[in-house]
Amino acid sequence: MAKTVTTSIGGVFLLVGLLGFAVPGFLGAHLTPVHNFIHLGSGLLALYFGLSGTLVATRLFDTVFGTVYGLLGLVGFIAGQAGVSPLHGLDSRILEIIPGALVLGSADHVIHIVLGVVFLLSGLLTKPKLYPEVTQPHISIPR
Repeated sequence: MAKTVTTSIGGVFLLVGLLGFAVPGFLGAHLTPVHNFIHLGSGLLALYFGLSGTLVATRLFDTVFGTVYGLLGLVGFIAGQAGVSPLHGLDSRILEIIPGALVLGSADHVIHIVLGVVFLLSGLLTKPKLYPEVTQPHISIPR
């Protein structure tokens, strides 16, 4: 499950990262160029672990990534201030991480919490393989 979820969300991250350059207010999010590059990097990392990582590494990635994204969303709601977003007008929970370059609003916080929960569930609910498949070396016996 973890590898499928990680690969799928990695693809979505890449799409949102690219789409954010054309539609900066997509889904009510604040998709600045810095935010888009973060999404592109997150997507590449997720695709790497989903497609090439071991199951153990993918589960660990999902757990860590889910924790980071979930906490980012919670911090946004706790520390965010009322303000005006250039893209969406009034917002009660604007968090400026890099003023003018990386600004997160309420929609961003909700999306980050949802992503955090999905990644955490993926990492924690995927059962590890107790007996990994062992491939035997092919030995040819001369005749």
